[in-house]
This record gives sequence, structure tokens and C-alpha cells, in this order.
Amino acid sequence: MLKVFNLPDLGEGLTESEVLAWKVAEGETVALNQVIADVETAKAVVEIPSPYAGTVAKIYAEPGTVVEVGRPIIAIEVAGAAPAGNDSASGGTNAGTTPVREPNLVGYGAAVETGARPTRRRRTAVPAAGAQASDGAAPVVVAEPAADESAAQSARPAERPRSTPPVRKLARDLGVDLERLVGSGPDGLITRDDVQAAGSAASAPDVEPAIAVAAPGQERVRISGVQKAMAAAMVDSAFTAPHATEFLTVDVTESMELLERLRRSREFEGVKLTPLTLVAKAACLWLGRAPELNSAWDGAAGEIVRFTDVNLGIAAATPRGLLVPNIKAANRMDLAELARQMRGLVERARDGKTSPQELAAGTFSITNIGVFGIDAGTPIINPGEAGILAMGQVRSQPWEYRGEVALRQVMTLSLSFDHRLVDGAQASRFLAGIAGILRDPASVITQV
Repeated sequence: MLKVFNLPDLGEGLTESEVLAWKVAEGETVALNQVIADVETAKAVVEIPSPYAGTVAKIYAEPGTVVEVGRPIIAIEVAGAAPAGNDSASGGTNAGTTPVREPNLVGYGAAVETGARPTRRRRTAVPAAGAQASDGAAPVVVAEPAADESAAQSARPAERPRSTPPVRKLARDLGVDLERLVGSGPDGLITRDDVQAAGSAASAPDVEPAIAVAAPGQERVRISGVQKAMAAAMVDSAFTAPHATEFLTVDVTESMELLERLRRSREFEGVKLTPLTLVAKAACLWLGRAPELNSAWDGAAGEIVRFTDVNLGIAAATPRGLLVPNIKAANRMDLAELARQMRGLVERARDGKTSPQELAAGTFSITNIGVFGIDAGTPIINPGEAGILAMGQVRSQPWEYRGEVALRQVMTLSLSFDHRLVDGAQASRFLAGIAGILRDPASVITQV
């Protein structure tokens, strides 16, 4: 029978992915869990495994096509299965057969096929964060009944219309009641197009723009998923968090000499040590003394969230755009382990192999603009964080040293911070503290 596999929800609230490449072609035989395609989300490049063993009957999306979650991407003819009408990877029917376990989505385990339409388990609606259920309020129970239960439906709570989480969010944003919609997708699935079509005139649906023709001297390049995500995050941060930036130029000659000694030591053999490594370690040390800069603003709950660990984000310029993956609990690592983790993090980002987990839950970020020959800048804070530190290039220049003018190696640090969470005095102490470590690395022994 023909099995249609829809683009799965790859998590993190993503609504679409671009098909980069197919690893199979129509007419080819595929094995269970064989990688069939590479897709690019707004966060990473993800390999999609086949949920079935069989023969590729049809490929619905060519490379370069942007596909919404829940839309068909491939159909596979599965041998030995009895036809059972419209079927998809989200669940199927094989009447009269023993239940068979099949993989469902990427890393999501398996789905069980039964002789009837799958029934969603009943669940209780969860109130929004910070909200409390009123006394005596009964939980809202929703269920999707099987076809043969229609006679009992009047005695049951109404079933929730079938849709994906991103589509439900869009419906809430547009004020569309999903109960009034009839889905046009497979098995009655309500799609993004259904919700947009039902939106009011004030919430006009997003329509596919007409293809613009480049004027002489112009070139038009499609905006990638990563660029869209970066743009949305930067706009959200710039117009939500009141930014302030401070600058400090520091003599890092002794830090550069320390790096040379460490590179020659056996303990750091094979470890890539850079000025960024030292700045990251200094930031981790000082964030323990400046909790305001390792926090987040939760306006909905009326609270400031302070984090016990430092999930250190490292801004990485990649061929796909800017990414800021983070190292979990970086404050618990020694210098060698931190250097290894930073190198692996950046390499995965540039190779397009960053996991969604590495892009989530950051608490503070560093961007190294010095590698581009830049001294200072005003970086934009990563959404959900309190600050970001930019480090400029290390350059030799005349500098006051022990009462005389000498040629020293200096660097400028730029700290942008959310003024709701951090005041000027707190930011200044933090920036001066990091500069103090870089100016005199031996001073760390007095701080730990």
C-alpha cells in the first residue's frame, strides 16, 4: 500500500523547512530508518530517516522547495500491506492485521497501527505560564473519537480539531476559531492556509509574494530560514530590551604571553587556545559574581529569572547566516575543556550540524568581532538574555606601562546589556572585572 510521509514537526516551534537534497530517487528501494533527505530549518540542517521500508513512489518537493510542517514530502509503496485508504506517517490503518510498530518522526519512537482510526488520549488543558486555575473549575478534556463512536459523541466533550502546534498558534494570533474550520489537509488536518483563509481582513493572510524581477544592476537572493530567524530575533531584541553599551580598552599583553606558554605545555597539547578562550573563561568567572548579567526578564510573570549555570553562547558566522549556539554549564569547565567545547560548537555550526538543544536556553553570549579586524561595536543582545560581550582585535600600539610609553598588545571590549536587568554600575564592575583578569591573568588566584 502507498504510505505518504508528511514533513514532521522538528521542534522549537518551527513551521517550515527547506528541502536541501534527496538521498533517494523515485523507483529506488529504501530501508527502514535509511536517511532519505536533508532539510534545513531555521536552526540547523536535519537528516530525515525513512519511516517505512519499501519503494519510493513519488517525491513531492524538489530540492530548494520550502515545505510547511504537515505537508507531504514523499510517498513510499510498502510491500505486503493491504490498501486502507488515505494513510500517512502520522498513523495508518491495516484492518485485520496484528498491530505493527513503525517509526513515527525523527527520534520520536514508533507509531502503532490498529484496525481502527487512531484515538487521541484524553488530556487536560494546561493554563498559560503564570496563570492559576480558578477554584472549582473543571479541567477541559479533549479527545478524538474513533469513527465507530459517533453515536456516543454527544455525551463526550467536543474533539479538538486536528492541527499542528504552529497552526494552532497562528489561529490564536489571527483570532480564528479552529472549531469552525474544515481542514483541507490529509485526514481533515487543518493547515496554515485554512487558518489564513479564515482570518479577518485586519489580519490578512500571508500570501506568496509575486516573483520580483531584478532591475538592471540588481541581484535578488532568497532569504534563508536561518536569516529569517536571525532577523526576527534581532528585531525582537532591539525593540524589546532597552540596550546600553559600554566600552573598555585593556592591555592584554600578559594574557597573550600566557597563551603562548600554555600552547607549549603538555597539558594543552592538541587544544586550540585563542584570545576568545581566555575571554570566555574570564566571563564565566565574573558572571558568578554578577548574577544580574546571567538572568532573564519574565514580564508576563512579573519576575526576573536568575540562572545558576552559565550557558555560554558563542556567535558563529556560518555560510547559512549568524548562529549563536551555546555551551551548557560552561562555568563548570576548566580552560582545556572549555576550549574543546568551543571548538566543537563552532565547527558544528559552520557544518550546519548544530542541534536545536545547542541553540536553546542560552544565558549570556560572546561575539568575536576581532577576527574581522574590528576594534569595537554595539552588539545586539540575544533574545532572552541580559547581555552580550564583543571582543575586538588584539593590536600592538603605544601604551602607558609602568610610567613609560611602551609597545603593548591591547584589545577593546564592548558590553551591551538589558537596562531593565542591569544598571550602569553593575555593568561597569563586570566589564572592569573581565578586563582585570585579561590585564593580569595571575590575579585569578585571588578570586577563586
